[in-house]
Amino acid sequence: MSEVELHGGPLDGRRVDVGEIDDDPWIAIINDHGKHPGGRSLYEPDGSGTWRWVRDLRWDER
Repeated sequence: MSEVELHGGPLDGRRVDVGEIDDDPWIAIINDHGKHPGGRSLYEPDGSGTWRWVRDLRWDER
């Protein structure tokens, strides 16, 4: 596990642990402050390794 800082979106500045051997290059974090309260905010690393906000997901969206 390694700790990364999230950039952009409703969770800007939050630090979270991510798995280093994870097959999925993104994380979806439960968030009540995004576009869909009770949904999740999707983040993924860019080409430099900075974890950037992609979009907010509804609670039932995959």
